[in-house]
Amino acid sequence: MEAQEEKEAQVAAWLKKIFGDHPIPQYEVNPRTTEILHHLAERNSVRDRDVYLVIEDLKQKASEYESEAKHLQDLLMESVNFSPANLSGTGSRYLNALVDSAVALETKDTSLASFIPAVNDLTSDLFRTKSKNEEIKLELAKLEKNLTATLVLEKCLREDLKKAELHLSTERAKVDNRLQNMNFLKVKSEEFRCGIRAAEEQLSARGLDASLSHQSLVALSEKLAELKQQTIPLKKKLESYLDLMPNPSLAQVKIEEAKRELDIIEAELTKKVDMMEL
Repeated sequence: MEAQEEKEAQVAAWLKKIFGDHPIPQYEVNPRTTEILHHLAERNSVRDRDVYLVIEDLKQKASEYESEAKHLQDLLMESVNFSPANLSGTGSRYLNALVDSAVALETKDTSLASFIPAVNDLTSDLFRTKSKNEEIKLELAKLEKNLTATLVLEKCLREDLKKAELHLSTERAKVDNRLQNMNFLKVKSEEFRCGIRAAEEQLSARGLDASLSHQSLVALSEKLAELKQQTIPLKKKLESYLDLMPNPSLAQVKIEEAKRELDIIEAELTKKVDMMEL
């Protein structure tokens, strides 16, 4: 509790310092706002302390520079009885340019021994900067080349994507059409199946022989083809008998047997054909 009150007091003092004679804006006093403002006050205090140290350092350096300048001026007056106030306008400009150059080059004085290393360092920095710029230009050219290739590739990919989408749309339309046809055929097939079943039921109700149904006729057709195949060797056998030397009695018997067998098969075949035609 005491720590919280101490923070609130520190915050109030900091706000009074910040706003001075101006009124402090109203704010809700609670642990959260107090903690935030206390944190800001601490950071502000640290920043003020750092700024104060920097200012003091700059003041000290300025004092040192002023002392050094006064010393050099006194030395110049003692040696050659020369004062900057005695310079002409051109001389003053040259002196100011020399001072500005020393400041820009960050030399400790304006002697030639200080200027030459500073200029050499500046020249080296210039060469390094130029070299770095050349590297950056090469890298930039490489990136531009890669970017161009990437853009061309992206364009090709977009065109291929459009073609693929068009082809996919066409194929989808074909598939939809085939599905519609398939569904139509399924419906028609079911209708035909129902029609055939109804027709068979009607024919059965009217006393139609079951042997004349579609399945029976298909079976009879297959049987007919089988019988035709069976007659082929019998005909060849009959032809072989016809090629033998005639023995009137025996040949006549064999011929009659073969004719009777052939007649039986042909009669059965004719019957089956007639039934199929019905």
